[in-house]
Parts: sequence; C-alpha cells; structure tokens
Amino acid sequence: MNTIKFKILGFCICLLMFSNNSQAQKKSVASSSSYSFEATIKGIEEGMTVKLIPGATHSSDPAVAETTVKNGKFSFAGNVTEPRLFYLVFGKNQGFISVMFENSKMNLTSNAELGTDENKRIAFKNTVFTGSKSDAYFKKETAYRDDLDKAYAAYHTKESDEVSKLIGQARKDKETKKLDSLQNLPVWKKFEADEKAFFTNVEKSMTDLIIRHKDSWWGAFFMMSQFSYLTPEQKPLFDQLSETAKNSYYGKLADAEVNPKSLVGTNVAAFNLKDKDGKSVSIKDIAKGKEYILIDFWASWCAPCRKEIPNLKKAYEEFATKGFEIVSISTDDNQKAWNTAMTKENMLWPNLLDNDVVSKSFNVKTIPATFLMDKNGTIIATDLRGEALDAKLKELLKS
Repeated sequence: MNTIKFKILGFCICLLMFSNNSQAQKKSVASSSSYSFEATIKGIEEGMTVKLIPGATHSSDPAVAETTVKNGKFSFAGNVTEPRLFYLVFGKNQGFISVMFENSKMNLTSNAELGTDENKRIAFKNTVFTGSKSDAYFKKETAYRDDLDKAYAAYHTKESDEVSKLIGQARKDKETKKLDSLQNLPVWKKFEADEKAFFTNVEKSMTDLIIRHKDSWWGAFFMMSQFSYLTPEQKPLFDQLSETAKNSYYGKLADAEVNPKSLVGTNVAAFNLKDKDGKSVSIKDIAKGKEYILIDFWASWCAPCRKEIPNLKKAYEEFATKGFEIVSISTDDNQKAWNTAMTKENMLWPNLLDNDVVSKSFNVKTIPATFLMDKNGTIIATDLRGEALDAKLKELLKS
C-alpha cells in the first residue's frame, strides 16, 4: 500500500476551547485554568492575519481563531484541558511557527524576513517562546530528529543521487537490462543498505519515544505528532498505551485511526469532482442506470495502483454491459502527471481529480483503495482487487 502523498513527519495540534474575540482576549487573565499568549515580531507586515490551525489531528482542519498584527504584536487567550500544539499561520500560508500551549502566561518574540519570491514566504529567525514547560519538553524529546536529518543527508551522496536518476529513467523506459545493471552497482547496493538501516532507526526512535510516555497523554500525542498518519498496522503500538493515554484528546484521535469503523453498509454522500477538462461531474449522474459502481482511489505515482489498472480494464470489459461502472479518483497534486498517466493507461471510465475532501470522507489513508457501492449508494464491499473483484462481480451480476 502506498501513501497518498509523501509528507515529512508533522508537528501540529488543536485547541479545545478558544476565544476569538479580540476584546475578550485582552481582558482575559491567565490563571491555573486559562492562558494568555502575547507575541512581538519585528519586521512583520502591519495588519497581517494570524490564524491558529489545529494539527496532530491528521486532518486539514480550519482555523479555530484568527487575529491581526498591530504594531508588530498580537495576542490570544483561552484555556486548554491538556497542553496542545498548533500552528500560528501568517498571511496566506506565507509562514508558520509551531508552539505548544498550556494554561499559563506565554510570550513569543521573533524576527520576520519577507521573501521576494512569488508567494512572499516569511522566514522567522531568533524565535524565543517562553512560559510553556510543555513546549520546552516537546522540543527536548524530539531533538532526535536533528540527528536523523543529518543521517539522512549523509547517505544521500552525489553519486547515489545520480544513479537514482538513471534507475528512474531506465524504469520509465522499461530498459530491463540497464535497470538490473544499475541496481547491481556497489554504490546502489550500499545506498539500499544504508536506507534500510536509516528507516529502521527512524521507526525505533519514534517507537521508543512513544513507549517511554505510554502512561500519559504524551504517549498518544507523540503517536499523532510523529506519524503523518496511522493505520491498523499501528494498533499493536497503540494497545501498549495506558487507559489514561487512550482516553486523552490525542488518544481518541489515534484510536479512530488504528481502529477505523468499516464503511460497509453506509451510504456514499453526494459529491462533485472535476474531470481533466475542469468540468464538474456528479457521482449521482455517473451512477444513473448502473447497478454497481466501483470507486477507485489512485495516483499517477502509485506503482501498485498502476499495476491494478489491467485488472480494472478486464472487469470493465466483462461487466460494463451488465450495469457495472468504475469511477477512478486521482489524489495527484500534479494535474499534468495525472493527465499523462490517464492518456498512457487509456482508462475508458470516468476519471476525476480529488479535492482532498472526498478522499477524507472515505477515510482513505493509503492507495490503491476501492469501494464498491450499489445503485442505492450503499457501500457493500471495500478493497476489492484482482480476482477478488472479479469473483464479487460474478456473484452480484449472475444474470
């Protein structure tokens, strides 16, 4: 199973309760059950918006509060039931600072440098955040990531990068002999061994961090913050957490991912997505007159997805005249790559581009992912591929 998209391990968090009324924020006084946060940033644009974006939720959550910069300053106030990490997002996603809130009086200072690029990215330097013991502890416990960054850079040599490019081109051109020759080079063998060792070390470092904190909410928090996403594969790790950790805010989020509810028996919500020409297409229109519809999530870069396409073509050829339809939904970020892959694969059924909302509604974490629904919009099976898909369709479309 491939990930939907490659991501670095993220650090984000959400506030449980938050006041976005600026006057109320100014009047709020930090106590044991509330916090105050004040920031002073030199060089920041006057009137720039600052949003608080939830994170460590593995979802694209909207801002929970928003304010504007005045004379280089801004503030927030509220309360949290547990320490929470979140992003301060500046302007139109031009820059961010991650901070961990707890119920205390907190202060942040930094220097901002506005970039000259098209997006006017902001670089923050000399950032100092005080008043949050949780933030300091979080940074101390995740300092191991700096060593991992250095280890990653160390085995990615100029020579190995050049061989990697040649291997990619040979694979694309289907030059089997050249591919075998390149993959047997000593430099590539060493790179593969180093990479395997690196990712083994990454997994061990993350797991050790979580297990050390398994008796408190920190264990669940580290599980959510150190993994870009969770699947049932991480259930054995989650099961080692204490009941306190599992019942914490982050514990409940992790639980929902490692113990996902089956979508079988649920109805597919109506949705519209765009095709390659930018035309909005409704799943309801596609499903009209069809007995069964296979919703297939894939991407141009996903090798297992591309490998499955011949099986889909076979099923489509055999059952399309009997009321079977396929809707392929690409999770590609690069529309050009998507268009190129569609042309090359010559898929004869509807192809749409995901908007990051539809895939989330299906709780898609990895691809390929398929959902078979009937004419009433009810999901009757998931993850059918190859012979399993063929057998199911034969069972359903006997006539």
